[in-house]
Amino acid sequence: MSLWTKAQQLQGEALRQVQAVYGEHFPIEVRHFLAPWIESKIMSDVDPDNPQHEQYAASVVGALIQELESKAQALTNEEFFLTKIKLQGAAEMFRQRYSQNPLGLLRIIRHCLGTELKLVQQAENMSLGMSSNPAALLPDASGEILQQLDILRQRTQETSEDLRRMEQEQEAFALEYHELTKIQANLTHLQNQAPSQQKNDFEKQLRIKKEMSEHKLNVKVLAELLQMRMALAEKHKETLMLIENLQARVLDDELIRWKREQQLAGNGVPFHSNLDSIQEWCEGLAEIIWLNRQQIKEAERLRAKFPIMQANNTDHVPALNTQITQLLSSLVTSTFIIERQPPQVMKTNTRFTAMVRLLVGGKLNVHMTPPQVTVSIISEQQANTLLKNDKMAKGEASGEILNNTGTMEYQKASRQLSVSFRNMQLRKIKRAEKKGTESVMDEKFSLLFQSKFSVGGGELVFQVWTLSLPVVVIVHGNQEPHAWATVTWDNAFAEPGRTPFVVPEKVPWSQVAETLSTKFRSATGRALTESNQRFLASKAFRNPNLQLPLVGPEAGNLMLTWSQFCKEPLPERNFTFWEWFYALMKLTREHLRAPWMDNTIVGFIGRKQTEDLLKQCLRGTFMLRFSDSELGGVTIAWVGDSSEVFMLQPFTSKDFAIRTLADRVSDLKHLIYLYPDIPKDQAFGKYYTPFTDSQTPTNGYVKPLLVTHVPG
Repeated sequence: MSLWTKAQQLQGEALRQVQAVYGEHFPIEVRHFLAPWIESKIMSDVDPDNPQHEQYAASVVGALIQELESKAQALTNEEFFLTKIKLQGAAEMFRQRYSQNPLGLLRIIRHCLGTELKLVQQAENMSLGMSSNPAALLPDASGEILQQLDILRQRTQETSEDLRRMEQEQEAFALEYHELTKIQANLTHLQNQAPSQQKNDFEKQLRIKKEMSEHKLNVKVLAELLQMRMALAEKHKETLMLIENLQARVLDDELIRWKREQQLAGNGVPFHSNLDSIQEWCEGLAEIIWLNRQQIKEAERLRAKFPIMQANNTDHVPALNTQITQLLSSLVTSTFIIERQPPQVMKTNTRFTAMVRLLVGGKLNVHMTPPQVTVSIISEQQANTLLKNDKMAKGEASGEILNNTGTMEYQKASRQLSVSFRNMQLRKIKRAEKKGTESVMDEKFSLLFQSKFSVGGGELVFQVWTLSLPVVVIVHGNQEPHAWATVTWDNAFAEPGRTPFVVPEKVPWSQVAETLSTKFRSATGRALTESNQRFLASKAFRNPNLQLPLVGPEAGNLMLTWSQFCKEPLPERNFTFWEWFYALMKLTREHLRAPWMDNTIVGFIGRKQTEDLLKQCLRGTFMLRFSDSELGGVTIAWVGDSSEVFMLQPFTSKDFAIRTLADRVSDLKHLIYLYPDIPKDQAFGKYYTPFTDSQTPTNGYVKPLLVTHVPG
């Protein structure tokens, strides 16, 4: 028996929970009509959070859409007409939403299956055997948020029905009240007539009618209408509490996590953006908040029409209106985000790009009057002032940016309201006064994106702004290494909720090592090994004999200061640790990437350790290590006769622009084995430049061949 068959047999609350997990994001009709296919294809060993599974996920989503369309075409009976439309709509929705985010759809389906499995197992108290790892199907954050949104939609629908019933009750009250006023008018008219038996009888009847009508109104008002008002206000109060909790989770957890991961991506950490999912959640919240706000306003209107209150009973509706408007304001202002950050090392008079997006813009129809976005550059102090006062002094900026305005556009297919700045250019920069050892490359700026728009036909006007990640402004290329040190340290060690743009003065070496390894891997294709990191530690701490604990309580006690990282020169050198590391990373990225990825370059190893290792090897064994004395240099060390170790003068980028490392290794015939015993042609042969004797000159000149030669 399939999981879906068993899920349909659940009773009461369990069945309601199954129904609640489905909704607009994944219609229950899709689950019903494709049950066998879904259970056979959505394998438990696919991890939606693993980017390596994205290709498989894309094929599954494509197949799901095809299967859905085929199923819809097969439904030819008239009784399935509405279902056919529903399935076709779901297929189109999946194509638009998840073609670029297939793992997002798999995550949702896994959550639905996981909820079913959990509820069925609870009901049966036995294992289904569908998955060898039921824990892999447990609900995840995305599924839980979608489920909570569906619960809020249901509550909103319920309060809408309650409001409609209350309005009907109030209309009935108005009719009864109108009837009472007619009776009262008749009584007044009778009192002006001459006394008679007929008058007395008629007046008696009217007074009985009046008493009955008054009693009926009192019952309707006290027992029904006021009770309905109180109950509706209480329901709205509970709904707003649920909205507030869910919104805090989406904005304070998920969106802040996305922003942090975006910042870490600046250091080369792989960034698996789930911004489309976050937009879906924010749009769901925006719709629910707007509907509840309209309901609360309607409740206020009905109360104003009949301003009746019970004694000692507080009117909660105005407070609810204020609260839900604040929730909407918070949602709108928090979802104005920078999807593509400007460069964090920004050179003046150089073109750069950026992109901002309003996650709830489409749902709130902001694009009906397309808002303009302006960009300015502000200093660290100005960013501080902005956060404290929530506004900037007019015309206050720290520089001049060309092409700094743009209009947000709505892309219907992707449901995104965004603007892409493609041709911005920083023309001028105004710097603050420097203190002590500060340099211009230590100074951080930020790009400020601002906009203003209205929703609800101009009913609410929002002033929104967002700050980019810290930016270091340079005017010459030689300032780039230190600028990247400032950016790297900030990206890696910025703490949540910090004052702009404060970073710790010292951090544990283990965190620095992880950052350097990530950055090196991003630039060159291979991370640093443990021995590489140990060598870097001895370099950074200026202690070649440093014993570095990589695990245990002592590992976190070794702290590296910002000054050691990029301010103080290395012993007997005129460059800092970061400048040395950055130059090697640049050299490897531009000239040595393939050999580095093949592990043919040891690189980070000291001179003495190199000599000790090579002395134990056969004559002609060589090793490639990064130079200690030359910025961006790599040297070849080899063992000659009598186990004597020689070091070749380091090669730099200029040398490799003339002749590659592999060709230079090939030129040197005394180099025979790559450490420890790999024949050099086996290690480097695939990188040799092909050479033929029959090269015919094309410009009348014979091209000379340069080779590397070591005298002696």
